[in-house]
Amino acid sequence: MNHQAGTIVVGVDGSEQSERALTWAVEQAVAEHRPITLVNAINDVVAAYPDGLVALPRDALSVAGHELLAQAHTAVERLAPEIVVHEVFRFADPREVLLELSSDAHLVVVGSRGRGRVRSLLLGSVGVALVRHAECPVVVHRPGNLGTAGSGILVGADSSPDSLTVLDFAYRQASLRNLSLTVLHCYHEMPGAAYGSYAIPAQVIDVESERLGLAESMAGFAEKYPDVHVHTEIVEDAPQGAMVKLGEQMNLVVIGSHQAGRVTKMLFGMVSVSVVEHATCPVAVLPLPAPE
Repeated sequence: MNHQAGTIVVGVDGSEQSERALTWAVEQAVAEHRPITLVNAINDVVAAYPDGLVALPRDALSVAGHELLAQAHTAVERLAPEIVVHEVFRFADPREVLLELSSDAHLVVVGSRGRGRVRSLLLGSVGVALVRHAECPVVVHRPGNLGTAGSGILVGADSSPDSLTVLDFAYRQASLRNLSLTVLHCYHEMPGAAYGSYAIPAQVIDVESERLGLAESMAGFAEKYPDVHVHTEIVEDAPQGAMVKLGEQMNLVVIGSHQAGRVTKMLFGMVSVSVVEHATCPVAVLPLPAPE
């Protein structure tokens, strides 16, 4: 395995989405002056193709995998010859390899789905695994709005300490790419209800307190990133729907995802996975510690 810590890791599988993800990753590598690690992993018993599973000799799989890496390497050299390129080929589950590399990568970039026969309706199994379990930020390149100029970067944030990491990432991307930044905060007012013999009181949100909390969490970023033009949106809506809708106009959506146990992932992982599945632009997902 030829891998260096701190690189931008890119999953390569020959699909159209993989090629678009590679182009995005090269732009990012140029902006951050970082090397790229191209990764191709193949299960060593069968190869997956759109028309089904076909058993191939191990040598043939190796040749095919290295050819894909060579093509991707050539594409990087064509786009940015100054970028240092590493290559990783392995006989293994692509999810396992990319998750392993995420432990010391700067960023992992993948297409929204590959060539696997078994996949979710919208987001491939590799993307789902990375969004839920990766140890570094993950960018999933979603299809849609091709050739359309976006309106900047959208980040979902609240007034919690976790938002500082997500906000800093979004501000930095806006600065690197010379884009404006929209900070979105969503809240819900819960009506009162009866549950058996218990009464659940209504939850009324103080919008001004929400606005003040968001402003406090953003304090300091204007000084750190003075070149970034920022706009805030505070809406009463579910974060999934609001981010997907606003994201239709954006170049990049940034969101956090709590990395925790099974139950917590069911609660907090669904938001990030849902945003990635329905977005029409690249989505960056940042791993966050488990909530108490």
